[in-house]
Amino acid sequence: MDSLPYAALAANRPIFRFEGGQDLSTIAIPTGQLSLAGPSEKLDAPHWPVRGDLAHVRLAGKVFVPHYAAPMERRVVAAGAALMTSVKSDAEVREQLAGGTLFNVLDIAGNWAWGQVGEDGFVGYVALEALEA
Repeated sequence: MDSLPYAALAANRPIFRFEGGQDLSTIAIPTGQLSLAGPSEKLDAPHWPVRGDLAHVRLAGKVFVPHYAAPMERRVVAAGAALMTSVKSDAEVREQLAGGTLFNVLDIAGNWAWGQVGEDGFVGYVALEALEA
């Protein structure tokens, strides 16, 4: 026996459950409500905080990715840091960041933070050890 509600109609099973118990089912989605429409924006990749898997939350509705993140503000340590294009050993240095520079962290993986310098600066990777809260 199927324990899910709406077992009789598989297409009407919940695809998302909102806080408070309200469900969203495929039948309940009005036509066009969750569709992409219009041309996509041309991105200035070095300045747009978006990757294939993640984007800054302010880009929701402009770019389609599986996850959106709110930035965590961090400052570059006094010694400064390099903003890298990737975490590979042969990655290009995009910019040298001075101590005290605001870096908005959107993702942390291993010993690296991915994010954006300020609100509209370059996007890239900074070593975690070069950032402070």
